[in-house]
Amino acid sequence: MTTTLPPFASDNYAGTHPEVLAAIGAANDGFAVAYGDDPWTARLDARVREVFGDGALAFPLINGTGANVVSLMALSERWGGVVTSDVAHVNTDENGAPERVGALKLLPCPSDDGRITPFHVERWAGQRHDVHRAHPGVLSLTQSTELGTVYPLDALRALVETAHGLGMAVHVDGSRIANAAASLGCSLRALTTDLGVDVVSLGAAKIGGMIGEAVVVLGPAEAPEVPGSGYDGGALRSAAAAAVPYLRKSTMQLASKTRFVSAQLLALLGEPGAPVGPSDARADGTPGPLWHRNAVHANAMATRVRDGLEAAGVLDPTPSGPSQGDEDAVVVPQGVRVTRPVEANAVFATLPREAADQVRQRARFYDWAAGETPDRVEVRWMCSWDTTADAVDEFVATVAGVLA
Repeated sequence: MTTTLPPFASDNYAGTHPEVLAAIGAANDGFAVAYGDDPWTARLDARVREVFGDGALAFPLINGTGANVVSLMALSERWGGVVTSDVAHVNTDENGAPERVGALKLLPCPSDDGRITPFHVERWAGQRHDVHRAHPGVLSLTQSTELGTVYPLDALRALVETAHGLGMAVHVDGSRIANAAASLGCSLRALTTDLGVDVVSLGAAKIGGMIGEAVVVLGPAEAPEVPGSGYDGGALRSAAAAAVPYLRKSTMQLASKTRFVSAQLLALLGEPGAPVGPSDARADGTPGPLWHRNAVHANAMATRVRDGLEAAGVLDPTPSGPSQGDEDAVVVPQGVRVTRPVEANAVFATLPREAADQVRQRARFYDWAAGETPDRVEVRWMCSWDTTADAVDEFVATVAGVLA
């Protein structure tokens, strides 16, 4: 493949942000105690309490799959099951790691643009005390979702309350939680602690980090018991915090030189005492946290892709489904049809398969699913902290030129 444009395949393709690289370089300063007993990890602990609330604990580890598996294991009984979306990364893109490594049965629910509802959680309630079924003990949500959408705060709160009312813990796969927070204009705490989430897999690689993520167990004191449900948040989170160090090691996710992972997370979250909130800049000119600046930019570039296609006249508003008056006839869009709401840093769209292959000669991206007809395909275009406006404009012009 000959490409002349930056890829729009994944935000994992982007390099490491210069501020993160600088933090890694600064951490490369002589000797430090291994396995997390170092000054950088101590400062990360302090910063996580500022960002997520008193009592929150961060456990740096190597990658996102590991963060998800360790989180789910820490929240689960040996016979437990995990309720999640049918398109959740833990269900579709981790090679069965929660089941192979964590020995946890996944219980997928049908989703609408990647999101599930309290109804989907409640339908598993009848399985909770059946010895023949995996006990649904954890609800795992992805924010933002694998389809580029975002759970609004009220929707997320309703899901958490439903899960807790059924005695279930709540885990958030936050590989792109920065993009969700930027989309909603809120803090990381507002998306997690304030809604009652128990554990978060905190992503870094997709928002400017190099290698490493973290499991964040939220404060036990901020998780009151739900009478009659079996959910005791304080005891659950305390037990999870005690379990994660052992699970992290036994799943081969403990980095000996943890300081270099912690340094990256500190660069993204900010050092203790730095601004926490979602603003890009403070009144005194102090920049907002790097995670937010990067996420705002990546989200804006995805919106620029969608708006650029519309301005170029190649965006077809035709809805999917049968044509009016004929339930068997399918309306075939012309050009590009955006198939999912553009709410974070991804654009999902269908276009002629031949056109997609021609565009791919200049910019790499992935097919996602079949299109409306055999000659069309749904694709995913991802933007990152390092995607430039010029690259987006040239990409849009390439798509428009091929379709013309």
